[in-house]
Amino acid sequence: MIVLDFSQPSFSLDSILPKNDFEQSIKDFLSNWYNDSEYMTAQTSGSTGTPKPIQLTKENMRKSARMTCKYLRLSKGDTALLAMPVTYIAGKLMLIRAIEIGLKLICINPVAHLDWKDFEPKFKSIAFAALTPMQVEKSIEFVSHCEKLIIGGAPLSEKVKKELYGLNNEVYETYAMTETITHIAFKQVKNQKYKQVNPYFEAFDEVRISQDDRDCLVIQTPYDGLVVTTNDIVKLIDDRNFIWLGRADNVINSGGIKLFPEQIENILKPFINADFFISSKPDEVLGNKLVLVIEGPHHTIDLTTVGLSKYQIPKEIIFYDKFPRTESGKIQRNKISF
Repeated sequence: MIVLDFSQPSFSLDSILPKNDFEQSIKDFLSNWYNDSEYMTAQTSGSTGTPKPIQLTKENMRKSARMTCKYLRLSKGDTALLAMPVTYIAGKLMLIRAIEIGLKLICINPVAHLDWKDFEPKFKSIAFAALTPMQVEKSIEFVSHCEKLIIGGAPLSEKVKKELYGLNNEVYETYAMTETITHIAFKQVKNQKYKQVNPYFEAFDEVRISQDDRDCLVIQTPYDGLVVTTNDIVKLIDDRNFIWLGRADNVINSGGIKLFPEQIENILKPFINADFFISSKPDEVLGNKLVLVIEGPHHTIDLTTVGLSKYQIPKEIIFYDKFPRTESGKIQRNKISF
């Protein structure tokens, strides 16, 4: 663990003495951040295609950092946690937010389970943290010590939402992508302190949204007029708020019924103790039939009592030895054949 106190004017790169690859990656990033170039390279995740580098201006990255800090009302001297690789945009922006606002950034090697015992008694709580759904699921006790938490990378399961409901902090799901320099919208998670929350994503003040003719989200960013057309099908509430339904390239038309795999997966997560996803296979009657693909050895599973509608129940269950994944751990569905 290292603590980078950006609230102090005396902060120096020379004060970072890396003890492992993660700490070295932080120092390398900061060296690039403080150089004379106006640009930085970021890598897309590769979850829906081949990972690719994209060029981002440092000024636009600063804008993104300031938007998040404004929304969460973060102040100079607040503590923040970096527990993600700086290879991808989420980790990079945690560093930039700390620099821009003057946060005290606690940097720990990215792990799935976070233990609060590693932080006390030096820290009584953490003002701001960003974690993945897997980290949250495995670290609920730790999460209770985070005053403000953002969660990104994948939708939260109903199981995790139930566990978060017992807490009293601010927790948000994020809508984000590398092209929009992390998140542009938050959705608050209901808990004991915030029992009345909106069921949709709210875009930042600086962002406007619309839909294209596929009902996919179109984002008007504050980044030099950049407009991003996504493959995410949404229900638009107004020009600031939306409900995410699923990805257009994943939608399955089965017997004339449009099915969103992500919604079905969210219902199934509490009942399947393995990685899985919903897909389809050609069918003479339905055109496409719904299938459930589970990683690991064959076993019996009953889907009749999990809360799926009759259209959402998979017609076939397929077991796959080991899923191919991106470097960040996302399943590469387009590389799996069955």
